[in-house]
Amino acid sequence: MKKITIGVIGAGRIGKLHADNLLAMPGVRLKSIADPYLEPEEWSSRGVIPTLEPAEIFSDSEVEAVMICSPTPTHAEFTEIAAMAGKHVFCEKPIALDPDRVRETLDVVEKTGVKLQVGFNRRFDPTFARVRKAVIDGEIGDVHLVKVIARDPSPPPPEYVAESGGMFLDMTIHDFDMVRFLSGSEVEEVQAFGAVLVDPAIGEAGDVDTAVVTLKLTSGALAVIENSRKAVFGYDQRLEVFGSEGGVEAYNESPCQVRLRTADGIRAENPLYFFLERYQRSFVIELEAFLASIREDREPPVGGRDGLISVLIGLAAAQSMSENRPVKVEAP
Repeated sequence: MKKITIGVIGAGRIGKLHADNLLAMPGVRLKSIADPYLEPEEWSSRGVIPTLEPAEIFSDSEVEAVMICSPTPTHAEFTEIAAMAGKHVFCEKPIALDPDRVRETLDVVEKTGVKLQVGFNRRFDPTFARVRKAVIDGEIGDVHLVKVIARDPSPPPPEYVAESGGMFLDMTIHDFDMVRFLSGSEVEEVQAFGAVLVDPAIGEAGDVDTAVVTLKLTSGALAVIENSRKAVFGYDQRLEVFGSEGGVEAYNESPCQVRLRTADGIRAENPLYFFLERYQRSFVIELEAFLASIREDREPPVGGRDGLISVLIGLAAAQSMSENRPVKVEAP
């Protein structure tokens, strides 16, 4: 197996997760990680070169691929710098909040010929992948309805909300991608409704914490997404695809699958608490897919165009909520 040398930009929660996964993978050398706030000893003790400057990774001739896990405002610029240095790129979502800025970055990537994969990890979750397989294999016939429920266990701090681009570009963007992935169809129109029911500070930061989005797909099917920033029982991640010949559902995953039935009722474990636990396996599989695209010289399964389309859907949803009307999704 060809060994691929990688550098990671950003040592926050998601960057550390990817770095930990890379260190456990065969055929990979995590050479360096860059972050202005990292603890050097933590990484040097594991054989990784710590640096405060991303430029040191971009200029390193040994580094073949870069993981962009830094804050969203840096994604487009870092992706372009890496591409122009001839390095393949894995970039966390979104590439940018402005679709024109995303297009500029995609143009650079295309001209340089490097691989670009966007971090929509939920496509690689084994449970959701099985739902997609049921659709592809025709087990449920023609898709009529898609329903996605995504609720966080607790709201983010208001200062994060103010910089995130809003619920639709920060949280629901994953669900927009899942609707496209599960249905095999594009979104042509959305209508979104939002409210502040969890934390007034989120409203003061200019966002909502509770939302429902309805989507019309080019296939004629319909979809509904439900979001909340606070589900007191845990990380609520459920979905259903209903079709002409049946339906397929994915339920919450919990630490223990035991259900206790007594005269007092039925008791079961709450769902896994947050995305790090729920999607642990999906993060590994998405990295394996990225590495395979490099080794086999093929397009990554989730490319830059997928990243652009989800941003366009998110912007249409935000406009719909603001103007209280259905909004067509801009063409990519």
